[in-house]
Amino acid sequence: MLKLYSTLTKRVEDFEPSETGIVKAYFCGPTPYDHLHLGHARAFVSFDFLRRYLGLRGYNVLYVQNITDIDDKIIRRAGELGVEWRDIAGKYTREYLELLKELRIEVDLHPKVTEHIDDIVKFIEVLISKGHAYVAPSGSVYFDISTYRDYGRLSGRVSREEWRQEEEFLAEKRNPFDFALWKAAKPGEPYWNSPWGPGRPGWHIECSVMSSKYLGSTIDIHGGGQDLIFPHHENERAQSESYFGTSPWVRYWVHVGPLTIVGEKMSKSLGNIIRLTDAVKTWGPEVIRLWIFSAHYRRPLDYREEALEQAKAVFRKVLNTYSTLLKMLKELPVEHGLSEKKLSVWVSISQTWKEFVEFMDSDLNSPKALTSLHKLLSIANTEVVTLESSSLAFKALVTLELMDRVIGILPTGEEVITTPEELEDLIKLLVEVRSRLRARKMYEESDWIRAELGKLGIKLADTKEGTTWTIEKRLRSAEK
Repeated sequence: MLKLYSTLTKRVEDFEPSETGIVKAYFCGPTPYDHLHLGHARAFVSFDFLRRYLGLRGYNVLYVQNITDIDDKIIRRAGELGVEWRDIAGKYTREYLELLKELRIEVDLHPKVTEHIDDIVKFIEVLISKGHAYVAPSGSVYFDISTYRDYGRLSGRVSREEWRQEEEFLAEKRNPFDFALWKAAKPGEPYWNSPWGPGRPGWHIECSVMSSKYLGSTIDIHGGGQDLIFPHHENERAQSESYFGTSPWVRYWVHVGPLTIVGEKMSKSLGNIIRLTDAVKTWGPEVIRLWIFSAHYRRPLDYREEALEQAKAVFRKVLNTYSTLLKMLKELPVEHGLSEKKLSVWVSISQTWKEFVEFMDSDLNSPKALTSLHKLLSIANTEVVTLESSSLAFKALVTLELMDRVIGILPTGEEVITTPEELEDLIKLLVEVRSRLRARKMYEESDWIRAELGKLGIKLADTKEGTTWTIEKRLRSAEK
């Protein structure tokens, strides 16, 4: 049975969704006010491993990830740049969706806050009617934490002094630790009408409303970065369980550890970010996914270029093995029996898959699961290749593809299956052809080669020593 660590109970538990065969999952998405960084990728990709593994285990997963397209940060950024807040939100939302596609992350629904204002207002009205929220003289609405007795258990903060938040509104709160559900409009800020006057939603209420709208009153898995445990998820839990009158609202709280640089959390406030678009261009989405898979999702992952280089080497080995197995299946005759030696190798391949599943079942222990992948690659490149067995090649290929249904790095049907070494040889050949054309003063043809390579992200530079080249972006696909 799959076991997951729950932040609420602080222990690893057997995973049992509320409905047989169905998993309702919600993961906190971005606030699109700036470029995504590599830390965002760590969180989104880690949760994608869980989504993929649940699907591999036979669950039907409904996955919702919100987009906070109105927020203080968006308003502030728009003011700094002198543009409309909607332009900021729209620009970075498009970037986010494009990067999700690059990283092979599939989300079923991407609800936006601005498209659910009416739902949010109705949710707040119910909380007020139940005595869990109150309207301040300014028109802002606050959740009264004193009405929810279990506050602080998710984050482990037991002292009321640890609950203080949103200091700017302290004067009009009943309690210093209450939090805003609805913020009264300030001059020059965007607003929507409500029974309490013009304003906009608080940060925490949006996730409670959008998750329950699409997933119901009980959510199986709610995820996010560990930095969201307090106050965001603590507040979500308080207002949602107060609204529905049931507990637990979320069966399993899953939180992803931070991405660090030299031990410090990567964040915009510290100025130590690595833009995700740059990372994808430099390393490629497959290498990034493999690198993230190498660390347990709950542990900090430190950014080191050596680690990414190691992931790049592993990715090359995976591609080479994949190409070798495909070639063996194409060229070798079909077998109708297995010798004792081949049967032994067959069992060894099966064991790698068995271990992979056992490790993933143990709270998604991806570093251990990665050792199973290495074992499979070793068996394929030694015993399977040596024995020249189509049956073993098929067994190894299927096992590799099963593991990849979680890791997500093999070429898809629309991509060119080319190993890095083969790609480098092909580029060198084209550069040599171009050099010979230039030597013959066939500049039109040589310029055409340079331009076409440039479209593919391969930049040529002519120097006194000859022509050099660099790959500015990954070669992703080609027409068959």
